Amino acid sequence: MQKYYPPEHKKREFHCIHCGVFSSQHWREFYFHSAHGSYSTHQSLNFCICSHCKEWSYWYEGRMIVPSAAPVPPAHPDMPESCLLDYNEAREVVATSPRAASALLRLSLQKLMSELGERGKNINDDIGSLVTKGLPIEVQQALDFCRVVGNNAVHPGEIEINDTPEIAHNLFTMMNFIIEDRISRPKYISALYSQLPEGARKAIEKRDGAET
Repeated sequence: MQKYYPPEHKKREFHCIHCGVFSSQHWREFYFHSAHGSYSTHQSLNFCICSHCKEWSYWYEGRMIVPSAAPVPPAHPDMPESCLLDYNEAREVVATSPRAASALLRLSLQKLMSELGERGKNINDDIGSLVTKGLPIEVQQALDFCRVVGNNAVHPGEIEINDTPEIAHNLFTMMNFIIEDRISRPKYISALYSQLPEGARKAIEKRDGAET
């Protein structure tokens, strides 16, 4: 999965908040025409133009104000539709309430469990079921990270999410990592495998059937 470089004030390259592409960014100042006929800039206000999609973002005192979405990665292209609405809503609110965003991502994770063939009722039980089916440990840890942080958002405990918003920001990366491993990679491999000659695939199926 490609590393995500969030928008940062005056950075010349990052992932655009509009199109999601890692591209060059062109910064400009706002000029004001005074009553005396001269021009001056507003030191605290500027804007940025993405070289890929040509969309603008507006910044005040080093913080993006339009669009208001926080600098967290967009949803993975293969994220199921059932999870997408909650994920995108979490992006919209994480700047003002990391706790609310974490709770929404917990809901998105619960829906993802159903997409992965589990019951989708109890996330902890679903993760345990996936582990018995051979879930890699790094994916298990990513799932449990999302589960524990999300639970703390719903039932405040040892993690003060609003005090440490970077924890909520990491949830977005973890969700996309899970999608990449559990959905995107199998889909990619299956597409490649389907391109093999039919005779070769039947021979493989016969081999594996004989072994079982």
